[in-house]
Amino acid sequence: MKICSFLPSGTEILFALGLNDSIMGVTFECDYPAEAKTKPVVVLSKLPQGLSQGEIDRQVKIYSERSESLYQLDAEKLLEIQPDLIVTQELCHVCAASPNDIGAMFARLSFVPKILALIPKNVDDVLHDVITVGIATEREKEASELVDDLRARIKIISQLQPRYRPRVLCLEWLDPPFIGGHWVPEMVRIAGGRDVLGVPGMRSFETDWKTIAKSDPDMILVMPCGYHTHEVERELKTVQLPSEWHELRAVRQGTVFATDASSHFSRPGPRIVNGIEFMAELFQQYSRSNIRKSAQRVERSLRSSLLG
Repeated sequence: MKICSFLPSGTEILFALGLNDSIMGVTFECDYPAEAKTKPVVVLSKLPQGLSQGEIDRQVKIYSERSESLYQLDAEKLLEIQPDLIVTQELCHVCAASPNDIGAMFARLSFVPKILALIPKNVDDVLHDVITVGIATEREKEASELVDDLRARIKIISQLQPRYRPRVLCLEWLDPPFIGGHWVPEMVRIAGGRDVLGVPGMRSFETDWKTIAKSDPDMILVMPCGYHTHEVERELKTVQLPSEWHELRAVRQGTVFATDASSHFSRPGPRIVNGIEFMAELFQQYSRSNIRKSAQRVERSLRSSLLG
């Protein structure tokens, strides 16, 4: 079977199921595992390289207003590959190429590949998509074993909840600010936190800094879509953030964390469980810190009472 993946999470799932030799085409963003970067690129971005977050947002809105795709398919390579299966998505026109992009290209193709469009909206959907891909590629056994392992890891995390559940803000974009949606708020809950603005299963959405200021979270996880940790750290230094940002309790107390968004949050694949584990460790550390601070306050209060 010859397979082309039009989204990074699909590529990760295919590799996780041992379909390395069947993957004939990927996207320009597919970078995990490392072998993915050796595959022919059949999906390209129309956006120029090196744009700031604000510039990317403006370009995305322009394309959206024109009802144009952000992606360009390499029809010549696809004609050469003639894939039996194309894995794509119908969740977000910004995140990856969609069936609409493929439809516009079909007139040039002399073959009709099977299209598998994934639409995950929560953690369970992400796991179910692994099974769906396994069925489509005749790797049901491998898919079932992988999902069983992922569910077991999630169960362990859910049984080790922190004593103090931090109020967490998940920022999917900084300029303008977007709140992480779909599976992210559920990931926060499973890990032992409380998402202050995100709604489980719902799309990410643009907000304003006044709304963020009112939420005043204990902790901020910065996870701009498509960025790795070092890129997020750079963005935090270069994006012009407003006064409301600097007044947030999490910013003042140093509980703002740059995450590997591409690896653990943006892509609905097996590694979101790594993301849950990452958050769980942060939340446990926060909880232990609060227990120590609470104990110190009690000790100071007792001393004051005895001295009084």
